[in-house]
Amino acid sequence: MITRFSRGALPVAVTAALLAGCTSSTGSGDAARGTSSRGGAAAPTRPVTPASEATPGPAPTAAVDPALRPFYGQRIDWAPCADGPKSDAVDEPVIQCGTLKVPLDYANPADDTLDVAVVRNPAGKRDQRIGSLLVNPGGPGGSGVDMIRNDPGQFDGPLHDRFDTIGFDPRGVGLTTAVNCLDDKDRDAWVTADAPGAERGKVLADACQAKYAKVLPFIGTRNTARDMDVLRAVVGDEKLNYLGLSYGTYLGSLYAEEFPDRVGRLVLDGAVDPSVPLVQQNIEQYAEFERALQAFAAYCAEQDQCPLGRDQAAAADKLADFLDGLKQKPLTTASGRDLTANAGWAGVIDSLYGDEKARDSLRDDLGLAMARGEGDNLLARADGYNHRDSEGHYDVSADAYAAIHCADGDAGAPTGEALRAAYAEMAAGAPLISRHDPSLALFDPDCRAWPFRPAERPGPITTTSGATIVVVGSTGDTVTPYAWAENLTAQLGKAVLLTREGEGHTAYSRSACIRASVDTFLTDGIPPAAGTRCLTD
Repeated sequence: MITRFSRGALPVAVTAALLAGCTSSTGSGDAARGTSSRGGAAAPTRPVTPASEATPGPAPTAAVDPALRPFYGQRIDWAPCADGPKSDAVDEPVIQCGTLKVPLDYANPADDTLDVAVVRNPAGKRDQRIGSLLVNPGGPGGSGVDMIRNDPGQFDGPLHDRFDTIGFDPRGVGLTTAVNCLDDKDRDAWVTADAPGAERGKVLADACQAKYAKVLPFIGTRNTARDMDVLRAVVGDEKLNYLGLSYGTYLGSLYAEEFPDRVGRLVLDGAVDPSVPLVQQNIEQYAEFERALQAFAAYCAEQDQCPLGRDQAAAADKLADFLDGLKQKPLTTASGRDLTANAGWAGVIDSLYGDEKARDSLRDDLGLAMARGEGDNLLARADGYNHRDSEGHYDVSADAYAAIHCADGDAGAPTGEALRAAYAEMAAGAPLISRHDPSLALFDPDCRAWPFRPAERPGPITTTSGATIVVVGSTGDTVTPYAWAENLTAQLGKAVLLTREGEGHTAYSRSACIRASVDTFLTDGIPPAAGTRCLTD
């Protein structure tokens, strides 16, 4: 399950020369935030079997813009997914796929449309069904379709009993007009190159502009929130019930701002603070990664066979020196690919998304690399981080990550004294992790050369909704710091903060106490008491 808000603590740069002659490019990839039927890039083809069930939507209401009523009144023709389930634990006919049609541009709904890929796992106890639960796994760039199809059992229990669990691929993601700017060969270069990236943002912007100029202005989160409201209506729910993880909390927050009277039961786990600009988000996130790196190094130094030595005060510096040294002396792996500094850092950072359970395996992989010159395991970690499979194919989440962030607006990049102050703050909070390439740390992704200037700007959520929203934060979350959950709770008005004490990103899958509280709220409408705190399992 993808839950990352920012996939790349260290997004990887490549110079323009490295990609010379390419027609496409990608950015980094999971931190805080298609195509037209009459033009633009072609959407991936997803054949399905003949429709086995059609779900009528409710009659369009007077509250809906008349120009949007055809979208709100459509039906989804649900059918067994063409290639069957990806989980042996689910019978083939159970998981159903479909398509939702939405306007490309909500300001001009009579113009081009795009198809949103959706998937449904019907409620296990139909006589107790209370509606649908929409879910989003994070990213931006995570596929809600894959979230349900790859692991439908993650919602077993009260949620599966009483809800149709529905995943969807947001604009630019997966099967919904995926923004795919880089082929596998070029992406291999992108994610391993150690060349600093003054041109990386322009390379990405030019490549995506060449392929997706028509779609890019409409990829942003607010339009996805509007798509989500169409989906809510079409599946027959008067109000939205929703579970969003990591970036999915930003999507849920914008929904509450855009459609306050249609908010049902919302749970936002691993909260993003919408009021914080992207550069500041990176500064705060990197400080959390630095804390986790120091904690790992201190733990390792207490163990036998630690490749970082037994001096806790020096262990983290030794690790950073080794990884940075891969710029000059990369390690060759059995596959023939090099473990570069960028790849090595990606492998280490990937483990810092987790909790203490990941420390021993990271220690062992570092031992192979540092003591024996075998970088294969660290490179495999980097491949997982960058969504590269064993055959060398990448998914497209990295491209969506950049496209959605840049469409959501970054309030302008700091310049002059403000830029120097930002670099200084980054260096103070994350001296080891950011020194590899401070610009990559500060601009993740780099939207400075993006081909259009979005109107969206970071700012506190303002919603008039009277519904109770549950915000979940983890005290040791490296990706979405706990303070963000506190801030978002304050912005949402009638919201309750549910806290998990412990390390790791997001809480629902890490604590039975959190899971029980969330399930009770979603199924019975009973929120946790203010101040409720849970421990990690």
